[in-house]
Parts: sequence; C-alpha cells; structure tokens
Amino acid sequence: MVFHTIRKQNPLIHCITNYVVANFQANGLLAIGASPVMADDSHEVEEMVAIASGLLINIGTLNERMKDSMLLAGKKANALGLPVILDPVAAGATTYRKQTVQQLLKEIKFAAIRCNIGELAAIANIEWQQKGVDSGSGSISLEHEAQQVAQLYNCIVIVTGEKDFITDGEHQQWVTGGNSQMTEVTGTGCLLSAICCASFAIGNKPFDQLAETLSLYKKVAEQAASSTQYIGDFQIAVLNELHLLSKDGEE
Repeated sequence: MVFHTIRKQNPLIHCITNYVVANFQANGLLAIGASPVMADDSHEVEEMVAIASGLLINIGTLNERMKDSMLLAGKKANALGLPVILDPVAAGATTYRKQTVQQLLKEIKFAAIRCNIGELAAIANIEWQQKGVDSGSGSISLEHEAQQVAQLYNCIVIVTGEKDFITDGEHQQWVTGGNSQMTEVTGTGCLLSAICCASFAIGNKPFDQLAETLSLYKKVAEQAASSTQYIGDFQIAVLNELHLLSKDGEE
C-alpha cells in the first residue's frame, strides 16, 4: 500500500502553502510517516527544496512574497528532477489568482495538479462562477477539460469532489466513496494535495500511486465520519485514520 511505502521511505515534503491549513497539512503528513517542512521565504526555499523529496505549491493565501518563493522553489525542483504538485486554490476567484496560476504553469513544470471543478474551469479558461475557495457553479465537461489540461501541461490532473477524477491525458479513472463531512472543515483538500506529493515521490508509477491515494483518502473520510458525530472532532479523526491506515498490518 502506498501509505506503507511513505512510512517506510519517510520523504521530506516541502510545502509552500497557506497559513489556514499549514498545521493540518504538517500533522497529516506526519500521520502517514512523511516529514513536512513549511519554508516559504525566498532566501531559503531553493536550499530547502534541494534536500526535499517533493514540493507542494498551494496558493490559498497568496501574496507577492510567497509567489516569488514559489517560482524560485519550483524552478529549483525542476532542475533537480523533483516532483512539483500544484494546488490552485480558488484560481478563478480573482484576476490576481488566475494570472498567478497561469504564470506558475508557464514557468514551472508540474508533475500533478490537484484541484476542484471550479479551479479546473479557471485553468481551462471556462466561464465559471467561483464562490471564494468553494468550487462554485457553471457548466463544464469535466473529463474532457481535465484530459486537455493534462495533455497541455504534460502532467496528471486530479479533480476532487463527491467523486474524484484522475487523468494523465491518456488514462483516466473515477474514484468513488468518501463522506460529505470532508467539505465541512477546512484543509482536507489541501492535505490531500500534500499527501499526493508524498505519494508521487515514493515510486515510479505515479498514476497508480495517486489513484490509490485518492481511494485511501475516501476510506479515511468514511472511517472518520463513522467514528464521530461532531464536526469539531472530525479533523482529529481524519488524522487518526490516516495514521491507522499507514500502519495497518504492522506488528
């Protein structure tokens, strides 16, 4: 199982991420045996990414200082052959976000993009009404546009929602399951992006590794929801279930 391999290899995952979810992401990575680091100053990101196994770029609380660091770290990771994962949070909510995502996609080679349907629409230049960081509403052919984006940027595209869709532009797969409580606390999608970065970093079959990760994360949601009826406890339950799954079968 991919989580077992992550625990065994203990990859260092460099997250340039948003302050809303940084703690939850770090604890989630630790729960599956990865090592998180949240360095985002331009003076150190190149040095930090040089010792990492993968880089996550998450634009949730975007600003110019962080954008400069993202570009430096992404280009350094590309030069070193490290996987870079993009989480284009609320990419279509403002012009600044959309332009920043376009710049990141132009200047950095991403191994994977993990987004919701509204963020996919923004990347694909489809008219869409984004509601803050929520997916919003509009009309889009999800499978077709995800495949087009995957082919355009030569990367894996993951679109998460009630059902998840993953494609590398050639292969595609739907992943079902999960629980709606994942949408009622902040950071669950952002944590998934960080876990996807760890999953990508530990093997040589990225599509299969990421598809398995999506399936396991749906299982985590189901188990967490069954263990508590209180939304305040749900994040803790997610961390507990990640930890249990990553150690499942160990003596």
